[in-house]
Amino acid sequence: MTGLPQPPLLVAIAGPTGVGKTGVAIELAGLLRQRGEDPVAINCDSMQVYEGLAILSGAPGPMERAELEHRLTGFVPVDEQFSAGRYARRAREEIDSLLAEGRRPLVVGGTGLYQRAALSEMDLRPPVPPETRAEVDAEIERDGLEAVYARLPENARASVHENDRLRVARATELLRMGEDPAPDHEGGGELWTAQLRHPGVIFGITESDEVLRTRIEARVEEMAAHGADQEARLAAAAGASRTARAAIGFPEFLDGDLDRIKLLHRRYGRRQMTWMRRMAGVQIVERDGRADGEIADEILERIDIQVAQRNCS
Repeated sequence: MTGLPQPPLLVAIAGPTGVGKTGVAIELAGLLRQRGEDPVAINCDSMQVYEGLAILSGAPGPMERAELEHRLTGFVPVDEQFSAGRYARRAREEIDSLLAEGRRPLVVGGTGLYQRAALSEMDLRPPVPPETRAEVDAEIERDGLEAVYARLPENARASVHENDRLRVARATELLRMGEDPAPDHEGGGELWTAQLRHPGVIFGITESDEVLRTRIEARVEEMAAHGADQEARLAAAAGASRTARAAIGFPEFLDGDLDRIKLLHRRYGRRQMTWMRRMAGVQIVERDGRADGEIADEILERIDIQVAQRNCS
C-alpha cells in the first residue's frame, strides 16, 4: 500500500545584497522544469514589495520575470506603510496554495525578517497605532535620530543600529505601547529558524568580501544608469511611506551621493554575510566566483540529498 505523494520540498535562497540570488533561482527553476516541475518564486525582500521601487530595490526585471514567475513583488502602493506581519499572511497563503497544487515555492530574498516570517510561525509584534507612529516621527524630526536612539533602554540600543531610522522608530513605538522590541540574533532573537511551517531547506549564498564589494558597486552603478534617482523622486512626490523610504539609498539617490550608497550597501552586505554564517539550519553555499548555473547545480544536488533523507525517515 502506498501513501499519498508528499508535497515538494520548499526551498529558500538567501544571501547578501548583490550576491545574485535571483539569477540562481532562475537557473534552479530551469533545472526543476527539466524534471517536470513548475516552480514559482516568492519574494521575501522587504523593499521589493513596493510598487515603483523596482530599480532601488533590485527587483527582478521583465526578462527575469518571463523566465520565472515571481509573486509578492511590487504589490504594495509606495505611500502605504507595510509590515512583516502583513507580509507573513500573504506569503504563507501563497506558499500553502502552491504546495497544495504540487508546485515548489522558491522563497528568494535577503531580508531575514521577511524570510523568517514566510517560513516559520514567528512571534510578530503588534501593529503600531497611527497616532503613536506620527508622534515618534515628529520627535525624530524635532530632536534628531541620535537623541531618540539615546533614549532607548540599553538592551534595545544593543540590537538597533543608531543610524537605522526605521528600527529606532519601531523600537521607540513598541516601548510606548508597552511591548518589548524583538531582540536580534545576538540578543536571543532569530533571523532564521530551523523550525519551519513546511518541510524545506534554506540555502545561504555567500561570497568573498572583495568580490562582493565589486558586485555591489557595479550594481549601484547600474541602478544609477537605469534611473534610480528619478524613481526615488517619483516615489517621494507620491508620498512614499516611512517603510518605503527605508530602502537603502533612497535619500542618497535624491542627493546624487553614489559613494554613500555604495558604502551603505557594502555595510549591509557584510552584516548579511555575518548573519548567514551564524544561523542554524542554513546550508551555506560558497559562490567563489562561480556562475549562477554552477550554484544551482550544487543546490539541486543538496535538495536531492534532503529529499532522500526525508523519504527514509
